[in-house]
Amino acid sequence: MEPTESSPQTSEPVVEKVAAQVKPVEFDVDTAQEVVFKPNPGPQTDFLSASEREVLYGGAAGGGKSYAMLADPLHGLNDPNFSGLLVRHTTEELRELIQKSQELYPKAVPGIKWSERKSQWISPRGGRLWMSYLDKDMDVTRYQGQAFNWIGFDELTQWPTPYAWDYMRSRLRSAHSGNLGLYMRGTTNPGGAGHQWVKKMFIDPAPSGKSFWATNIETGDTIKFPKGHSREGEPLFKRRFIPASLFDNPYLADSGDYEAMLLSLPEHQRKQLLEGNWDINEGAAFPEFNRSIHVVEPIDIPDSWPKFRACDYGYGSYTGVLWFAVAPTEQLVVYRELYCSKVTATDLADMIIEAESNDGTIRYGVLDSSLWHKRGDTGPSLAEQMNMKGCRWRPSDRSRGSRVAGKNEIHRRLQVDEFTEEPRLVFFSTCTNTIAQLPSIPLDKKNPEDVDTNAEDHLYDALRYGIMTRPRSSIWDYNPAKQNSGFQMSDSTFGY
Repeated sequence: MEPTESSPQTSEPVVEKVAAQVKPVEFDVDTAQEVVFKPNPGPQTDFLSASEREVLYGGAAGGGKSYAMLADPLHGLNDPNFSGLLVRHTTEELRELIQKSQELYPKAVPGIKWSERKSQWISPRGGRLWMSYLDKDMDVTRYQGQAFNWIGFDELTQWPTPYAWDYMRSRLRSAHSGNLGLYMRGTTNPGGAGHQWVKKMFIDPAPSGKSFWATNIETGDTIKFPKGHSREGEPLFKRRFIPASLFDNPYLADSGDYEAMLLSLPEHQRKQLLEGNWDINEGAAFPEFNRSIHVVEPIDIPDSWPKFRACDYGYGSYTGVLWFAVAPTEQLVVYRELYCSKVTATDLADMIIEAESNDGTIRYGVLDSSLWHKRGDTGPSLAEQMNMKGCRWRPSDRSRGSRVAGKNEIHRRLQVDEFTEEPRLVFFSTCTNTIAQLPSIPLDKKNPEDVDTNAEDHLYDALRYGIMTRPRSSIWDYNPAKQNSGFQMSDSTFGY
């Protein structure tokens, strides 16, 4: 009915509509979802985020190596172009790794399928991961012609030679490497048949945890693109060693049971498996050597510290030169090394003079006394050739009993002084060859008072020559180069 003048209009009240405010329920993200795998803070996380081409993870037992290795290829399995390979040394060891993967992968990648016949994981999007074994060197030929984005070796020191690792590097290639990257990963403990080559490849070239350019394990030289290549002289790729210990894995460390088991092992095994010590070798001449104590970061050596050098020369084998400084506490600091092969005596003299250009005064040099011997010619000896170049030397002590006395003095200097609470001998971390060789040099089986002279002992001999000059700090108050008496020296280095 239309309103009329006699029937007044009635208006209804206007109600403003306001959206309901819902306060979200507070919750913890970690507890609101199933966490399939969460890396432990520290080394395990560093390993999974490492960008270097080749990375070794491990050291002590119980650091969570196997689970880290299984987790690493998960970054690419959801990509259809991903192709990975994870290997163990034997089929028995492989079965344990497959069992662990069957616990982890179906939860981490829903829909992933395991093919027993192919020993292969296949993700719903097509990414593939083979799990296999390499028992003998010739087993690598099974992968001839194949290409992988990611290759992992679990327990790397079980391979007695680097052949398998080096060959499989040639299988690391992909047209999609820009997106997925190319990676080789290894995990291991110290010890095992391949201890030495793994140590040379990953442990010796650089301090733990630091990235470095890949080196030739025989020469120690950085591997570079060859002459004539468009990138001639550039280093090829980087490596890194990430150490881990039992205490980086709270799931094993907290109870203390596994630690107690490792503590019960013989000292040699305990240091390898509990401490992750790569410098422990059965029959080693200097088992007291400890990188954490005897290796220090480089410092600027004060001009007041006396400096000298020692050398063991060899042309066909190797030449080892070490530079020493004596601290006011009488601590001996090895601050530089030179390790080379196929270098003539005169060229070596030039290299030494160049290395010392900013060292200030080198008080003296001691050289293998056999270099003063005439070698069937009438010309100057090798030592005389270097002296004439201005690289001055005096002969080392090679008297009867000097080798044993030198070894005993090294033992004494490796001890921690009870007053200073520091060792009497330390090495700059840049002396990588000396640090690698000293703990590895074996005892002579026929004479346990001496080292095995058939081992790589050139830098050891240079160390022994230098230490046996009986260097002291206090006796250098008199500097013959600055004396003002009427006596005129014919040789300012030696003071006569």
